[in-house]
Amino acid sequence: MRVSENIRSELKNLIGGHSKLQKLAKDLKEYIEFGVVYQDWYSRALKLVEALAPERLEEFISYYRIDPKRKDTSYASYVIQDYIKGVAARRDIYTDEPLWDIHQAVMMRVLNQFQILSSLSSRIDSVLQDVTGHLFAEIQDSELQAAVQLKRISKRASGALAGVVLERHLQRAAANHKIPIRKASPTIADLNDPLKQAGVYELPMWRKIQLLADLRNLCSHQKADEPTGEQVDELIAGVNSVIKSVF
Repeated sequence: MRVSENIRSELKNLIGGHSKLQKLAKDLKEYIEFGVVYQDWYSRALKLVEALAPERLEEFISYYRIDPKRKDTSYASYVIQDYIKGVAARRDIYTDEPLWDIHQAVMMRVLNQFQILSSLSSRIDSVLQDVTGHLFAEIQDSELQAAVQLKRISKRASGALAGVVLERHLQRAAANHKIPIRKASPTIADLNDPLKQAGVYELPMWRKIQLLADLRNLCSHQKADEPTGEQVDELIAGVNSVIKSVF
């Protein structure tokens, strides 16, 4: 939640800088200050566009950066970098008047970038969810690999670790489906029933998770019988199956 709020705050601040940049772009006397303010704004905005809308990054950059393949300068090819470098508009060979207004051109390019930036707010939560989900899946895979290695030292510890992976995954699934869980520290059994009742999965999966919960309890309780290698293998394989099919 804090990451989302920080991104929203940064986005709001960047969008709020629009009027100042537009004002500075109206007067050639302010072009140095415009360059200083804009370069700071652009560096910060670029990171957000890259993270939240990578498919629009090239377009965002094109309003600023000079095209290296450009053969000559025209209103259509004039970009913000031209203005910052002090590049003037081409002049009419007869009247010696500028062929276009560089201030208007820059203000339009800045506006185009702000419009892209303004469209990003709706993407913040979905992008963060995708990133978080990807990282979470990688962590789970690593933990299950650790459980496999740990089995050589302690079957109980190996099974207990696999059980923790399953428990956390079911908690995440409940959160994804906005299923309220009363207990502050719910067990696998506490999560299994509400998820089934909410229709996240059917009876076969519920039974499978119930069995995995029993195997996890066997590994976690010291007074219980020692789990066999086959039982630990079944637990790890079962947890791996669940985290790949229940979301």
